[in-house]
Amino acid sequence: MTVGPDSRAATNALLDGLRQGRWRPRAWTRFLAQASRRSIQQARRRPRALVEITVLHLVFAVCGNPKRPLWIFTSWALAATHLGMLEHRRSIGIANVITLTRANLPALTGRRATPVAALASDLADGWVTPAAALASDLADGCLARRLGTRTPFGAAADSLADAAFWAWFALRQERESRPMLIAALLAWLAPVMAVTAVSVRRGRMVDAPRPVIVRPAAMMQAVLTVRALLRRRAATRASK
Repeated sequence: MTVGPDSRAATNALLDGLRQGRWRPRAWTRFLAQASRRSIQQARRRPRALVEITVLHLVFAVCGNPKRPLWIFTSWALAATHLGMLEHRRSIGIANVITLTRANLPALTGRRATPVAALASDLADGWVTPAAALASDLADGCLARRLGTRTPFGAAADSLADAAFWAWFALRQERESRPMLIAALLAWLAPVMAVTAVSVRRGRMVDAPRPVIVRPAAMMQAVLTVRALLRRRAATRASK
């Protein structure tokens, strides 16, 4: 079955129409309508992927923090409306399941209804949650390459999952260290905002630069994890 133009070409066409409309309200309205129509069409062509995403997020909703339903709904909405980025694939695959789980770690912590959940929440204040995020970041990429399931969907989901989780973790853990908090937010949110703004301005998608030697976001992941571990060790010693 022919899927039609690839996701990047389709997105570029939408962005070009927005630019030609000089980003006026009418152009934005047309852009959103066309993007929504394409999202629905692509979801209908991939019912299996839509079901997988929906079931996965229902599991998150059942197991997660009831105070954060908006987080899970936003994750589902972003995934469900970008299924065209799966290109020729009809299933999201195990690598994307891992990625989406990382994106929803903030919604899966903080629930204290049972002793086990309370223990998990306490560990989240230490090093377990960031360590899990680091491990999942390595695992999803390795699996996607090994299984040959790399797609634009997975690349975008990976970047957004990192930005969502690590920005949340920095806001949660680094409130008393303003420089560290600002550095962490800049490492993940600034590139996303900059790439989005430039893409809208130019009327076509642009790729974020990927430094070969030093990757600020990767360095910040390690720094935040180590700092969380040191805080946990200090708290353990103080309680003895």
